[in-house]
Amino acid sequence: MTPESKKSLIEAVRFALTILIIVVPIRTFVAQPFIVSGDSMFPTFKNREYLIIDQLSYQFRSPIRGEVAVFHYPKDPSKYFIKRVIGLPGETVTIRGKQVSVTSSTGEAVKLDESQANYTNGLGAVNLNRKLEAGEYFVMGDNRDWSLDSRAWGPVPEELFRGRALIRLFPFNMIDFLPGSIN
Repeated sequence: MTPESKKSLIEAVRFALTILIIVVPIRTFVAQPFIVSGDSMFPTFKNREYLIIDQLSYQFRSPIRGEVAVFHYPKDPSKYFIKRVIGLPGETVTIRGKQVSVTSSTGEAVKLDESQANYTNGLGAVNLNRKLEAGEYFVMGDNRDWSLDSRAWGPVPEELFRGRALIRLFPFNMIDFLPGSIN
């Protein structure tokens, strides 16, 4: 082996180690890519948009109402879903047609900003009253007529949450920090 090829090999190993030491932990514990699949969050997110998910925040705090969160689907944890957090532990979520309201454990009504909700033909309008237990969250897609969410399969346990939408990277003309945020 020539001195030049030996030096090139050492540089390649050094580069690979740098990637392993820096990139792998960041992708595993801090941020992860996520591609939106389907139209359940339309118009906030469209099919095939590329997001970076902040996985670190939920290590230090719980999901917040209004955040767009990524979590494991409760009926099949091998799948990831993206939805908006509506109800928090201890609250009661009431849906009457297209009107969503939340009542805290103290009985105080919480007014939701529903400006992002999309009811095209009213298919998503339901009547429901759900009391959330400790560690349970009620989530809904912004495209209420075409979203499979807590209205259909119930609340999401906190341990299934993986992160929140941090950055929209694609399409390039829609790059955004905390996309879909209404807080």
